[in-house]
Amino acid sequence: MNIVTTIIKSRHSVRKFKPERIDDSIIRDAIDCATLAPTAANIQPWLFVILQDKNTLKSIAGLTDNGKFIAECPVCFAIFGKKDAVYYLEDCCASTENLILALQGHGVASCWVAGDKKSYADAVRTLLNVPDSYTLVSLVAAGNPAEITIPPKKDQKKTVFFERYEEK
Repeated sequence: MNIVTTIIKSRHSVRKFKPERIDDSIIRDAIDCATLAPTAANIQPWLFVILQDKNTLKSIAGLTDNGKFIAECPVCFAIFGKKDAVYYLEDCCASTENLILALQGHGVASCWVAGDKKSYADAVRTLLNVPDSYTLVSLVAAGNPAEITIPPKKDQKKTVFFERYEEK
């Protein structure tokens, strides 16, 4: 394996974090990587808000349906996409994945929490004072893992096909 596949294969969603702060240099490097994601026509329709204040993290967690653990993470990244960019969702999802993999490369665990089309998207945008021309795409809770659980993945024989799909 090479370093990239090692990072990808070692990454798992983590929802329980140690309270220790994540170094600013790691946060900046992860954001750098996020901004280097592929983007249609190089539009780069993203906007990132880095959250570390405990009160803000608790407020965000309280708005979500499946992100209550955000309240206890050391850092959360809110990724927004410019609504009028045709491929904002694809671009911002690529950016989110780059962010997550960069964090993993530094040994920082994370969990992607959905934002796009969620009932709380506008409330999060408003809370963070993000202009109405943007919409929440994702939230990424991150920190040093306190606990890691690894759920099984589907058997590739059921999900990977060469040339064409065949019922098995």
